[in-house]
Amino acid sequence: MSKRLIAAFFGVLAIALVGAGCGSGSDSDSDSSSGGSDETSASALTKPEFIKAADAICEEGNEAIEGEVKAFAKENGFEIEEATKPQQEEVISEVVAPAIGEQAAGISELGAPSGEEEEVEAIVEAVEAGAEEGEEDPESFLVENGSEGPFNEANELADEFGLKVCGGE
Repeated sequence: MSKRLIAAFFGVLAIALVGAGCGSGSDSDSDSSSGGSDETSASALTKPEFIKAADAICEEGNEAIEGEVKAFAKENGFEIEEATKPQQEEVISEVVAPAIGEQAAGISELGAPSGEEEEVEAIVEAVEAGAEEGEEDPESFLVENGSEGPFNEANELADEFGLKVCGGE
């Protein structure tokens, strides 16, 4: 999930938020996604193809998160613009963090380009850790501009790798 999307989402909530990359939605997903080095080495994708496919996963996931957040707020009887801190944290732990996890699982399933396995695995693992932190401690998402957030490492790694939507500023 890009920093732009999260910032826009939480801007609507009138808070600043440091963004995410992607992460694992469940323990079983993270076990299979982080252990897929055999799968990633068999990938036929070039680095540019991988970047395009991964960014597409994040773009689609980001759009889905926006809709899911609106639906969650409606189902729980609050307006996004007027969400209390506990409501914001509930949205993070119940909607945002798991959805970021789904994005990471999708990226992991792409398989890394040949010679890029370690970099892709590091990105996915960093995002999984951030998503898990968001589920367990949603307040970690609610940080001041410039403060450390759960996805700083994942965003740096994704940016260095060349991803534009996943981990984007």
